[in-house]
Amino acid sequence: MPYREDGGGQKRDMLLGSDAVAYGAKLCRPDVIAAYPITPQTHIVETLSLMVDSGELPSQFVKVESEMSAIAACYGAVAAGSRAFTATSSHGLALMHEMLHWFAGARFPMVMVNANRALGAPWNIWTDQGDSLSQRDTGWLQLYCETAQEALDSVILAYRLAEQIMLPVMVNIDGFILSHTMEQLAIPEQEAVDAFLPRYEAPYFLDTDNPLSFGAAATPDNFYNMRKALAKTMKSVPGRLKETYAGFEEHFGRPYASLETYRTEDAETIILVSGALTGTTRVAVDAMRQDGLKVGLAKLRLFRPFPQDELIQALGSCRRVLVFNRAVSFGAGGTLSQELKAAFYHLKDRPGVFDVVISLGGKEVFPETVAEVVDQADELSEETSNWF
Repeated sequence: MPYREDGGGQKRDMLLGSDAVAYGAKLCRPDVIAAYPITPQTHIVETLSLMVDSGELPSQFVKVESEMSAIAACYGAVAAGSRAFTATSSHGLALMHEMLHWFAGARFPMVMVNANRALGAPWNIWTDQGDSLSQRDTGWLQLYCETAQEALDSVILAYRLAEQIMLPVMVNIDGFILSHTMEQLAIPEQEAVDAFLPRYEAPYFLDTDNPLSFGAAATPDNFYNMRKALAKTMKSVPGRLKETYAGFEEHFGRPYASLETYRTEDAETIILVSGALTGTTRVAVDAMRQDGLKVGLAKLRLFRPFPQDELIQALGSCRRVLVFNRAVSFGAGGTLSQELKAAFYHLKDRPGVFDVVISLGGKEVFPETVAEVVDQADELSEETSNWF
């Protein structure tokens, strides 16, 4: 389909979510792309490989034999001072686990897109967030996207932030729900992206004229201090991200926030959700409001670091929060619920937090499902997980 110009000078097209991610990555001018195919992210790297092969994207595309090799190749590329990109999903992300720690520990900036997909066994190719949320302690920032437009924009946003704070960012999209459906979206002009995201100038890199070592052994005191510095940087991320969002809106006209609220002003019940499930929940909230129910929605874009202050401000005064989980830590409950309970723990008058496991392995969620959960809210247990 030919491009159409929108009012802001950006181009509009109908794209698969996976292709939207590929265009977002292309606009960031990565020097190296290393990837291994895995459903449902394969379209992302296929599209990028075609761009490289045609000369449209002057990058080096490294074909590797596994996801572990893909992330390792990116590690070498960033160590040499390059901007690198990869994408993966599910068991591919799990295979990368060791190198995720190395990336964050080395303070190497990179962006990786993960198409959320359930982990086996049993074998499952549909979406939940267990793959990415199980990587929450690796030191990577994590962003979750509701739409393909948000996915494209988040790749650009993520590179700008990553290279400012020298930490890697994982952008997550729901497999199939976003990766394999089409959406009309705006594609920024290359010149505008170049103005927002300058060429990466690595502050330190492998250089024969200035020999450095990355990942060498550290004494216990040095190791502790390095981790302390990483934690300090993570704590600064919500503020730095607000600045990045503001700059993005100035350049491209689309506002973003780490936590977005919808119809929460007088809400007695607020549903906390992330990813593509947000759209379904928003439709359900509108329907319940027409029935006179005081229900609102909070959409979490930033999971790591966890935006505790924003959540307290947005949700701390309501009567109850229903946390919609698409990942579980077995023996402890929904992953997102654990995080929210910890954030609210010190509040004297904290709202009730109800752990709702609403979907795993691609289990369908309809607006009627959301309404059913709210209808049964008085019967839910605050002490255990509530499975739907």
